[in-house]
Amino acid sequence: MKRSISILLLVAMVLSLFGCAVPDQDILQSTPKNERTTSTTTTPTTTTQTTTTPTTSAPTTPTQTAQTVPVDSSFEVHFIDVGQADAALVLCDGRAMLIDGGNAEDSSLLYSYLKKHGIAHLDYVIGTHAHEDHIGGIAGALNYATAGVVLCPVTSYDSKAFQNFAKTVNSQGVSITVPSAGETFQLGSASCRILAANTSSDANNTSIVLRIVYGKTSFLFTGDAERETEQAILNSGQTLQSTVLKVGHHGSDTSTSYVWLREIMPEYAVISVGAKNSYGHPTEEVLSRLRDADVKTFRTDMQGDIVCVSDGERVTFTVGRNAEADTFGGIGGNSTQRTQATTKRTEPATVPPGVSYILNTNSKKFHYPYCGSAARISAKNRRDYTGTREELISWGYSPCGNCDP
Repeated sequence: MKRSISILLLVAMVLSLFGCAVPDQDILQSTPKNERTTSTTTTPTTTTQTTTTPTTSAPTTPTQTAQTVPVDSSFEVHFIDVGQADAALVLCDGRAMLIDGGNAEDSSLLYSYLKKHGIAHLDYVIGTHAHEDHIGGIAGALNYATAGVVLCPVTSYDSKAFQNFAKTVNSQGVSITVPSAGETFQLGSASCRILAANTSSDANNTSIVLRIVYGKTSFLFTGDAERETEQAILNSGQTLQSTVLKVGHHGSDTSTSYVWLREIMPEYAVISVGAKNSYGHPTEEVLSRLRDADVKTFRTDMQGDIVCVSDGERVTFTVGRNAEADTFGGIGGNSTQRTQATTKRTEPATVPPGVSYILNTNSKKFHYPYCGSAARISAKNRRDYTGTREELISWGYSPCGNCDP
């Protein structure tokens, strides 16, 4: 009997020991989950893919949120000077994304730029839309680097440039993916969200609009999206606020409306544009809007390659030349439109009595009362002034490059 009791006690002790081991096992499983959650605000699945998986995945649809930037993380955007065209290289934590690639004649430039920076693989390639000045040079980039995911709003387009682009993509065993608004993906520690694609059948308004969040900084790329797409995005209620805006359509007046700028509230803007281009880009209207919104603006026609670096808290810019250029100077010192605007200006017979100039207290520009730019100055920044031109200049004001007061 005593022996039976001893055996029962021994069995009970063994079962007790196994029962105590179960909670310890649960704690060991939950620890790495907690670590993944605190390192980033995205889901554990997305984080694991970004930090440990060498392959690149197509966009999905989780929510884009601000991220905590790892200590050893890095992020930079290269706005490459491709003349009257667009090309931007985004680098984050050893990952790379090319957004547009300039004209076909820029193929060798893109090839050399990637080679110079040692970019042999592009995790993502985005052709914002099918026009040559955006996808023409991508073939050159892909002659040097391999591509992971290639995004474009269309898979076919009737142009030699697009056909060459598609042929080069296919030669790498990759297919063009057409994204949808709301899809997101990771580029290292940066989260990317498609805000729009194929808003309408017009080529410019098929543009992929992309917002990138890195820490507390954010970047908005708009392709050639015009007011129709801007309004559609505004109506969607998506988050637009961005530290840096890549100005739409090379600074054309078809884009960058006042209400669009008011929602984005950028601190900085970059205009990719060609010197002395026949379109008159960037237009005085767009420059005035950026100036009135107090946006520090960079231009490739004046400053060459423009590199923006973010540490997750703030951004810094380095330019290829003319760091102190007046990028709001008239319509652009390199533009033929400046001469046209000056020589073809017609003044009214009389200036309204009692008012000589209209001042923009924010941009420190003064205008004739009939100037189109003066009409767009917000009430809080507008001041009527009667006095001399010399006095205004002594106060630090400069004349408008359009009405040339």
